[in-house]
Amino acid sequence: MAARIYLEQGYHACLGIIRLGQHYEPERVEAAAERALKYNTCSYKSVRAILIAGLDRQTNTEEQPRQAALLLHGNIRGSEYYKEYNYA
Repeated sequence: MAARIYLEQGYHACLGIIRLGQHYEPERVEAAAERALKYNTCSYKSVRAILIAGLDRQTNTEEQPRQAALLLHGNIRGSEYYKEYNYA
């Protein structure tokens, strides 16, 4: 509601999301709302699109991207290289 210029607009958007519970199971609406929060798309249209596409039923198996390990190479200096010299 705070994202809207007029309080009434936010209120009506919230009412629309609540009314989606008349057409879909409450668990699905809740899951769609959580997904909308995750992607920061908290609007009636977004929640409705998630429900229509069935994205609320997908499991959340996404992992955080991991950085690939660095390859060992002769030109790459490790921490031991910098311990040998006293720069102070």
